Amino acid sequence: MDEQKETLQRIVSTLANKNDEIHNFIDMLNHTIKNVQANSSNVMTELDEEFDGLYSILDEMKGTMTNTIQQEEARKIQALQNQLSQCSNALESSEELLELAAQSLDIKDPVEFSKAARQIKDRVTMASAFRISLKPKVSDSMTHLMVDFSLERRILQALKFLPVPKAPEIDLAACLVADNCVTVSWRMPEEDNRIDHFVLEYRKTNFDGLPRVKDEQCWELVDYIKATEYTLSGLKFDTKYMNFRVQACNKAVAGEYSDPVTLETKAFVFNLDNTSSHLNLKVEDTYVEWDPTGGKGQEKIKGKENKGRSGTPSPKRTSFSSRSLMRGSRDRFTGESYTVLGDTAIESGQHYWEVRAQKDCKSYSVGVAYKNLGKFDQLGKTNSSWCIHINNWLQTTFSAKHNNKARTLDIPAPDRIGVYCDFDGGQLTFYNANSKQLLYTFRTKFTQPLLPGFMVWCGGLTLSTGLQVPSAVKTLQKSENGLSGSSGSLNNVTQ
Repeated sequence: MDEQKETLQRIVSTLANKNDEIHNFIDMLNHTIKNVQANSSNVMTELDEEFDGLYSILDEMKGTMTNTIQQEEARKIQALQNQLSQCSNALESSEELLELAAQSLDIKDPVEFSKAARQIKDRVTMASAFRISLKPKVSDSMTHLMVDFSLERRILQALKFLPVPKAPEIDLAACLVADNCVTVSWRMPEEDNRIDHFVLEYRKTNFDGLPRVKDEQCWELVDYIKATEYTLSGLKFDTKYMNFRVQACNKAVAGEYSDPVTLETKAFVFNLDNTSSHLNLKVEDTYVEWDPTGGKGQEKIKGKENKGRSGTPSPKRTSFSSRSLMRGSRDRFTGESYTVLGDTAIESGQHYWEVRAQKDCKSYSVGVAYKNLGKFDQLGKTNSSWCIHINNWLQTTFSAKHNNKARTLDIPAPDRIGVYCDFDGGQLTFYNANSKQLLYTFRTKFTQPLLPGFMVWCGGLTLSTGLQVPSAVKTLQKSENGLSGSSGSLNNVTQ
């Protein structure tokens, strides 16, 4: 029966997962339908605008060309009318002269006749009828203003939708996630020399598989990528996965998105637990500062949290139930234990985080501890905590501490410390986070879940979480394994 029950539970789990996938796909289909409707409306609006613009240009050109024809018509008519007026005047003068000449033929007196003949001859010589041109100054042809739209008509008849680039294909095997950087590589299904650039979009998610529509972050984009590969650097991996998609663009239009891919970006993410920190510490998510006012700021923060619990739950970090259980499950540190722990336990695997101290910080410790660290206990002074300690008060000391034993480190203390914890391998190593120089290694067998631990006095610490184990640290670990590292009385401690 137990075996059947276990089998049935697996079936139930499988069906639940499949139902969740189908629900997600249905949401995606509905979202896609809405997008198709919205995008169709947009392109039809753009089409109307383009044709309206074309109509406007044609109307403007028609008006200009019509005006040119009318001006040419007016010019020619005016020239012909001027010539017609001249000819009419010349004709009228010539007819008068003709009538006078005909009358002169009837004169009987030779003297009078001779005089009249001379006058007529002089007037004929000066008559305008003999000086005007009997050829029209302009022709009646208007063929020079004819148009031929056959070429433009063929162009308009050949008008088609813009050539859209095909969707790229992301090469999952060539993608790389390392050192809080993600390199995404893709290729085109076929060569297209009209492509101008690519657009890469990405977003964080806690779901594997196809991107979801609901409860997801907005896509962020990187535009104008000329190559078929791009590296996003300096990322904080505060979710388990990241979705990626790419589209190709030519000079006019963007193509379809590639099929999205999901890459795992798992890293150790935690905040500081302000419910159990010393009252002389002012604690925010990834920042802790010595507060000589006796914790008034901390009381204020606590009051806000309690108010949030009594009313609408605070939206910050409510999705991680293990952290919620961790908070408030222990007594607040007190006395001279100016300590704050992380809110997420390490129970397996390899993890890495970094800590930066303020320049004027007088004293601080960075390390790990079991959950049972007492409220009066200080990091490194019990058998349940390991740390390195930097003291800048009066004189500078740099040491590794465990079980109330200290080993002085004869190297300068860096301003940024990297912490590498290999729970299964029983190793806690500290590095110069800038140069990745090895500072110290504890080797032991961890028997309980570990919490990041921090002590600070007269200063402040800033944490960087959501970091992967750097490649340089992995390389150093490979070379260090099998060697004693920074050997000494604190190493090879078996709990």
